[in-house]
Amino acid sequence: MARMSDQPARWSRATTFPDMWVDPDDDPRDTEDAAPEGELATLLDFLTNYRITLRMKCEGLDAEQLARRSVPPSTMSLLGLVRHLAEVERDWRNWISDGDPLPKLYGARDADFDKAVAEQAQVDAACRDLEREQAATDAALAGHPDLGERLGKDRISVRELLVHRIEEYARHCGHADLLRERIDGRVGQ
Repeated sequence: MARMSDQPARWSRATTFPDMWVDPDDDPRDTEDAAPEGELATLLDFLTNYRITLRMKCEGLDAEQLARRSVPPSTMSLLGLVRHLAEVERDWRNWISDGDPLPKLYGARDADFDKAVAEQAQVDAACRDLEREQAATDAALAGHPDLGERLGKDRISVRELLVHRIEEYARHCGHADLLRERIDGRVGQ
């Protein structure tokens, strides 16, 4: 007898390789362009691809699904991840600034996750926040192409900040994989 489960069946939109999110021809991360040249271009390419991956994992879901928590006691959700990454993009600008820190977007510690609710207005705001904060951090770093340059009060190197950004997005894309599979069973890279 088959075991009953309230979990969705696993599925993928891909037909070429069933463990992929989409077929290679439909994957916005796979381009026909030559591989990036140099360390800075390579780091930015990885960051861009992880950002796209996070958006892909959130596509096609409604506000309730995006705000759905993983498993108790965790407050993690896809919406929470979007809000969290907007918050950390802002924090990274604080790291490279000599001025006063920018205020938190969502208030107290962990409010990015704890206060993520299933409202379309909040989803829309979080997406705008993430896009704005990414663009602002990108712009702040664009004037510093020397990866060894040290910035801010703590003198963090541009390289360390870029690698940390990649690590943060990569880790949370792993969380997004599991969250999405729990929501509707969709799996893939």
